Order: sequence, then structure tokens, then C-alpha cells
Amino acid sequence: MPHLTLQTTPNVKIEDEASLLKSLNQSLWDSGHFGKPTDIKARVIPIEKFLVGVADGECANGFIYARLKIMSGRDLAIRNQLAELLVATIEREIGTAQSDPTLFQICVEVEEISEVYNKKMLG
Repeated sequence: MPHLTLQTTPNVKIEDEASLLKSLNQSLWDSGHFGKPTDIKARVIPIEKFLVGVADGECANGFIYARLKIMSGRDLAIRNQLAELLVATIEREIGTAQSDPTLFQICVEVEEISEVYNKKMLG
């Protein structure tokens, strides 16, 4: 734990997804809130179909939606700190890569994982 999932619309340009994920994992690790680097797991899930707003031209806008799932026990201040950290990292890593006038929003949600959670290491 934690698990970070990024959903991205196709009109948001990400030059190197692997590099973005590495930067996000590094930022989370540097926050000091996690036990070991290999606890942090991240992935990008491209969105093929999406809708922004209700007017035709509004779909020119895009978004990145990041969901960070963490074990329970961290207070609201820490969860807000992690959300702000992820927004800043995403903005730093891909903000300048947008060559066209696409407007995009970065959204981050930090939620506690259910107390009913199980994992097992194999291999």
C-alpha cells in the first residue's frame, strides 16, 4: 500500500508514462508516510470515451484523475498533503508537455482503503 491509479483523457499529452509514474512514486516515498519504496504501486489507465460538460466544444478539455488509496489511520491534514503533492508532481511533470491549447484539469482523491483488505506476496 498505497495504490495510485491515474485515469487520463486522450487529449492530455503525457510524453513518458513510465517517467511520470516514477516521479509520482518518488514524491510519495519522499513524503515519509510509507514504510518502504516497494509498497508504492502506480498505474495509468487511459480513458477512451469521456465527456466534459454538455456543449460540443467542451470535450476539447481534458483531465487527469488520480486516486490514491491508502491504509486507514492518516488524518485529514496528511491526506490533503498527499493530494497537494500529487497535483504538484503531475503539473511539474506534464504541464509543459502540452503543445496544443488543450485545457485540462488535474483532480486527486485520497481515500482510505477498506479495512477488509488482504494481500499475499508470491515468489
